[in-house]
Amino acid sequence: MIKYLLPAIVILLIVLFWEKITDFVQKKFNIKLNYIVVIIIIAVITAILLLLNF
Repeated sequence: MIKYLLPAIVILLIVLFWEKITDFVQKKFNIKLNYIVVIIIIAVITAILLLLNF
C-alpha cells in the first residue's frame, strides 16, 4: 500500500508547492525551471522505480 501512496503524495506536494519550489530554485541557483523538462524527468524516474519494483 505504501508503494502506491508515497509517490502519489509526493507528486501531490510537488503540484501544490510548485511556485515555492521554482522561486527557491531561481533564488538559490538563478535557474528557471522548465515545466516540460521537470515533468519528463519525474516521469522517467517514476517509470524506472516502478519497473524495478515489479
